[in-house]
Amino acid sequence: MTAAWVVLVVLFGVGAATMSGPSEEGFSIPGTESSRAMDVISAKMNTGSGDTASANVVFTAGDLAGAGPRTAIEGALTELRALPDVAAVSDLVVAEDRRTAYATVAYDVPVTDLADDAREQLIDAGRSAEPAGIGVEFSGSAAQEAGETPAGEVLGVLVAALVLVLTFSSLVAAGLPLLTALIGVGLGMLGIRIATGFFDLSATTSTLALMLGLAVGIDYALFVLSRYRHELRRGRSGEDAAGHAIGTAGSAVVFAGLTVVIALAALSVVGISFLTSMGLAAAGTVAVAVLISLTLLPALLGFAGNRVLPRRARTGRPPAGPEGRRPLGERWARSVVTHRVGVVLAATGLLVLTALPALDLRLALPDEGTAPVGTTQRTAYDQLSEGFGAGFNGPLVVLVEAEPGRAAAAADQAGATLRGLDDVVAVTPPTVNPAGDTALLTVVPGSGPSAAETTALVETIRAQPDPPGATLAVTGPTALGIDVSDKLTDALVPYLTVVVGLAFLLLMLVFRSLAVPLKATVGFLLSIAATFGATVAVFQWGWLAGLLGVDTTAPIVSIMPIFLIGILFGLAMDYEVFLVTRAREEFVHGATPDAAVISGVSHGARVVSAAAIIMICVFAGFVLSDEPIIKSLGFALAFGVAVDAFVVRMTIVPAVLSLLGRAAWWLPRPLDRWLPNVDVEGARLTVAEEPSPVAVRV
Repeated sequence: MTAAWVVLVVLFGVGAATMSGPSEEGFSIPGTESSRAMDVISAKMNTGSGDTASANVVFTAGDLAGAGPRTAIEGALTELRALPDVAAVSDLVVAEDRRTAYATVAYDVPVTDLADDAREQLIDAGRSAEPAGIGVEFSGSAAQEAGETPAGEVLGVLVAALVLVLTFSSLVAAGLPLLTALIGVGLGMLGIRIATGFFDLSATTSTLALMLGLAVGIDYALFVLSRYRHELRRGRSGEDAAGHAIGTAGSAVVFAGLTVVIALAALSVVGISFLTSMGLAAAGTVAVAVLISLTLLPALLGFAGNRVLPRRARTGRPPAGPEGRRPLGERWARSVVTHRVGVVLAATGLLVLTALPALDLRLALPDEGTAPVGTTQRTAYDQLSEGFGAGFNGPLVVLVEAEPGRAAAAADQAGATLRGLDDVVAVTPPTVNPAGDTALLTVVPGSGPSAAETTALVETIRAQPDPPGATLAVTGPTALGIDVSDKLTDALVPYLTVVVGLAFLLLMLVFRSLAVPLKATVGFLLSIAATFGATVAVFQWGWLAGLLGVDTTAPIVSIMPIFLIGILFGLAMDYEVFLVTRAREEFVHGATPDAAVISGVSHGARVVSAAAIIMICVFAGFVLSDEPIIKSLGFALAFGVAVDAFVVRMTIVPAVLSLLGRAAWWLPRPLDRWLPNVDVEGARLTVAEEPSPVAVRV
């Protein structure tokens, strides 16, 4: 089995090296008004594919009208025109205060086809004007640096290794989850590289797959390994212990993984192509993690044997520490069960309070105004806003379609109407195609691209009556971003319905109960609401922004909520399955409801806590990223896992199970007969004669 996985890694590596293709940088949704209008512009205005690279070169000085500055700038523009793949460089546009000016560099190839050194060539040519005392900054797709995996990922792995060592007190046991998780992530990343040769995948796809694959890969191996060690301590042979571990914890891993895969794959029902590709890629990485935990990990355990146990356990010496003291997990569970009503009210109240900022949630796609302070993109954005107004960075493009020869007159009439609207600073004269059936107007708002006023302006323009014999459509990057955000917001309810519905059926099958799936779903809604609230407070309101490296407050990245729901729902169900499965196992084997809850939490608390801490550290490492999507998603996932694992699953869940008693495990008789018995708790593995336990505590 180990050799088969090695061969698979080699094959995937060869495939990634020979079959990969470029990734996409932007977001668009076919079928929206802005997307359709962009297709018309590309077809009728001779603008090519519409995705060619471009850059704004921004010049600043005390007075750009002097002969010296103008000569230096013209020299820089000449160098820019001579660069490879540059189709045109516009004339210099100077602001009224003569302190800021810019020129647009248009390339004739997409940004993904630019040479590796194209950005450096652009910057060197533009900054040839700096010796004359002129500041030069750059914005646009051609000026953006290639995305990099944040260094915090390495820190997250190191912390995970430390947590595993402390949890297992064995370097071999600590290394196995890390090894299998890295193999799974490697296969997932190589698979995504292969897929780019056949499908259009977003540049963010691999980072999200890495983030999730690393976390669940460690966790799934952690749960199987923990059960394997437990069976070894009970006196089973290595082969027998591995079989029981896969039959119990392995079954839980399968269903936990299925909930994550369902949540991610269900993104395809939204009908948004880039969400579908990102969701399926991440789901595939999770599926690989499950397969590795069920096949490669048991094979590696065969090599490790009892070396996964601490040295004291292997030598038969009693454990260090005070005798007779109950484990912390058991003491916590007894406390929760004893004060169950107060615990439920206090924990629920805390989550509701944390969720309140979510009422102010606003969504938008990131722009260069959200780039880190000090980068050339952010500096150029701020300089253009100061010199030409905030709306300069988010112009709206109005497409006018009419009968041949009539587009110009219709565009003039539309322009006169648009100039009279609130928050409109300027409307450019129309640009008409040779056939005279299509014209373009550029509308400069008074507000920035992510401002609520700009969104309202787009809605106002779309509500205006069309000129006689013509139709209007609003497009451009700002309108595209608004349409993407609206589409994603509208997709949240159907997506939640599909995910929650399928997961409810799966959990009902696993636990043979109606109350447990219902409780799990309500707990998730509390977790997600609190996570949205915390994310709004940090990234939109600015609380603790300096501590977390958030340079600018802005609306939440519009793709974050739907991905957060999908990923966090799957992870929340992981902890639900692992903790409650053990409680049901004790109940099925004859324990009273409260005793089953206490025993389940006592057995699972240490491992679930370690798993949650590992996930929190892995996700928190991505907060160090400069990318707004990755930074906000990393924070939200880290916070969401912390809340769901420690507040919901290990506090509210045992308290509610204790309140419900035997009713927690009730299933109507018709359903009980109809549903197959998957035996996640391993009742069929119970033998009449149990092996003698070894005198060592976990």
